[in-house]
Amino acid sequence: MTDQKIYRASTTAPVNIAVIKYWGKRDAKLNLPTNSSLSVTLAQNDLRTHTTASCSAKYPAEDVLVLNGAPQDVTGARTQACFRELRALRKDLESKDSSLPPLSSYPLKIVSENNFPTAAGLASSAAGFAALVRAIANLYELPSNPTDLSRIARQGSGSACRSLFGGYAAWEMGTKDDGSDSVAYEVAPASHWPEMRACILVVSAEKKGVSSTTGMQTTVATSTLFAERARDTVPKRMKEMTEAIQKKDFEAFARLTMKDSNSFHATCLDTEPPIFYLNDVSRAAITAVNAINQAAGKIIAAYTFDAGPNAVVYYLQKDEKEVAGAFKALLESKDGWAGERGAAVEVNSTGAANFDEKSAGALQNGISRVILTGVGEGPIKIDEHLIDENGEPVHK
Repeated sequence: MTDQKIYRASTTAPVNIAVIKYWGKRDAKLNLPTNSSLSVTLAQNDLRTHTTASCSAKYPAEDVLVLNGAPQDVTGARTQACFRELRALRKDLESKDSSLPPLSSYPLKIVSENNFPTAAGLASSAAGFAALVRAIANLYELPSNPTDLSRIARQGSGSACRSLFGGYAAWEMGTKDDGSDSVAYEVAPASHWPEMRACILVVSAEKKGVSSTTGMQTTVATSTLFAERARDTVPKRMKEMTEAIQKKDFEAFARLTMKDSNSFHATCLDTEPPIFYLNDVSRAAITAVNAINQAAGKIIAAYTFDAGPNAVVYYLQKDEKEVAGAFKALLESKDGWAGERGAAVEVNSTGAANFDEKSAGALQNGISRVILTGVGEGPIKIDEHLIDENGEPVHK
């Protein structure tokens, strides 16, 4: 008789925001980067992907993925690479133990939900592929550690390999052609430096004009600044950033974060034709952060931008009023201040008064919402399933 059981496993996975940026590939098929990178994993209460992976002999033959209620194409090379590698690991287990059900041969049904805008420069693919890989690994009961799984998640989305870790994570570029040494590892757990906070100024929830994949390919092919960045700048900064995190030296962390963001976007401008991920609102956020630091007489806030216009501003808990409080005074009417984190931020009108009129106006008109968060943990296995015991998606 055919196995009628619906097998399920669920996980949540976090967003990570790089402070030393990944940009450019030495192998597009395997998602092998031209430089190493380092990121901060953000708290899942604020930003997460929730994914349920299930399989059953009862399911129709084709694998299915539903994201935020919309069916997704799973025939792409990236998703197929993850499915293929995870199935191979499960099949290996089954070959060694005939009592195991042959889950590797069953169709997959995956339902995933983000609690943040998808494709808006908020690392949705990183959290998404990390959750997908971790959920299937749990479903298949694989004995894989996060570094092992990072090699698979990387093939789905490069930065997803870092989202398999909490705290502060690095992605080693590796040198082998097969990508076996291009994996992520923990630099420090969240508990090492739990005071790290982030205020995300969401400029636009619209899909960006130039995708990261296209942008990287064009930059590698045409930017002269890029080669120097990959060869000299990033390796030096990786060491310096690791040391800053280990020493909990915020000023060094902040300087490196801002310089590396500027360096990354400079290579985008040096691309032919130039790529503009930042806009006038992004530049206003940079000006505001500089004003906060100038008023403090030291660096207490650091901006960074991924391939999109949203500003991520890092600061320490003790400086929340000076940093987040200044933005709250200016942007209190925007979504994002109502939660527990937002309510705890004390309004700092004096700090907001240091913003120049042009920047303040651009931020007020251009910011759609604020997300307050901090450093957090890696993927968490949970019992809340998005697929019911009959194999149907759960409608919330």
